[in-house]
Amino acid sequence: MSSPLYPLPRHFQREERVLQQQGISCWQELSSLSDHDLRALSRQGGALERQLRKLRGQAQLVVELELQPHEAALLLYAGIASTRGLAQASPQQLLMQLGRLERSLTGMAPPRLDASTVRAWIQRAQRATGLSRN
Repeated sequence: MSSPLYPLPRHFQREERVLQQQGISCWQELSSLSDHDLRALSRQGGALERQLRKLRGQAQLVVELELQPHEAALLLYAGIASTRGLAQASPQQLLMQLGRLERSLTGMAPPRLDASTVRAWIQRAQRATGLSRN
């Protein structure tokens, strides 16, 4: 069973309301929605298709790579929008990018990510996509 979807961050309130009205309650359900589904949901009032696409991208990372929702969100904000994109990422460059992003969000708090975590994510993505870095 997929982990529960709610509560979502405040900036996704409208999207959360529309998803709940449609009975979408877990990351697995959200990850399987098509572009057409997202477009239809956005027409139901309030939800932005762009925001729904971001949430679906996050859901796909959560489901495909078994990441925590906050880890998937961090990857999205760092420009990694798919398992394939993560599989092709450079561990050093991604760690540097994520570190900058984390510092901009948390100030000078100690970093929560380390090189081994980032390498493990990339390896998981490579296995999931069949890609390997040579």
